[in-house]
Amino acid sequence: MLDLILLGVAVPIIAAGLVWRRNSNLRLAVAGGPVKKDKRRKTFATMLVVVGAYLFLTRLIVLVFGAGDGGGAGIEFSLWPERVDFYGFSLSTTVIYSWVVMAALIVAALIIRLTVIRRFSDTPTGAQNVIEIIFETVQKYVDTQTHKTGELLCSYILTIGALMMGCAFLELFGLHAPTSDITMTFALAIMTFALINVYGIKRKGIGGRIKSLASPTPVVFIFRAISELAIPVSLACRLFGNTLGGMIVMNLIYSALGSSAVGIPSVVGLFFNVFHPLIQAFIFITLTLTFINEAIE
Repeated sequence: MLDLILLGVAVPIIAAGLVWRRNSNLRLAVAGGPVKKDKRRKTFATMLVVVGAYLFLTRLIVLVFGAGDGGGAGIEFSLWPERVDFYGFSLSTTVIYSWVVMAALIVAALIIRLTVIRRFSDTPTGAQNVIEIIFETVQKYVDTQTHKTGELLCSYILTIGALMMGCAFLELFGLHAPTSDITMTFALAIMTFALINVYGIKRKGIGGRIKSLASPTPVVFIFRAISELAIPVSLACRLFGNTLGGMIVMNLIYSALGSSAVGIPSVVGLFFNVFHPLIQAFIFITLTLTFINEAIE
């Protein structure tokens, strides 16, 4: 009954907003130029139409499909991902989703290799131009941060960046991003930790790497060693916490809005499911390059 009443209320709200907006447009036309007061009225009228349309749409969905299960502000959360039995193997959803992202990236790479790269020319156009811009931008950033360590590191950064972006986009399909699992973020952090020491030893040798930890005095060696060991923990927990935080916020929004979760979660999700994870990927990559640069200096 309440939904029918709200549905009936939404119709005159939309009509009033449209009439108000039409009158504001007429006043602006008569005035022959922008009038601040009339422009404000037009903005308020547009907001009234949007509110009325949102109320009408949400109540109509409830009447047609029934109320959802939401309505509360509480959610259930488990630190460890769900597990799935696959031909006798117990796999976590993190592993499965990661495989999906990696398979998509491999297929995309093969398509680019067999179509775009095969037809590379001296004068880049179209897709070739886009690929070269992406590679040159990443290469320039890597060289700036690490004093030209080579194309191998650039390839690693591109791969990690693509993987993390693919994981983030999974949330748009209602799936948990693999980077919201601390085991996944630890795996990425351990690879970074290995690269830090590989590049440090490659540039200075084993003795030089150890000596750099004892600089400027051997007294600080133990503290520098502990600091180095804390790097993967710091990287993993930072990425895990920020990704998980965005996922929890989105779940809370869905839970709080309940049957009214139309439109608003999609707009908010553009930040928490796309923009925010991309920022975290950029931070992870920047910290990776910063630590490598410290190891080779």
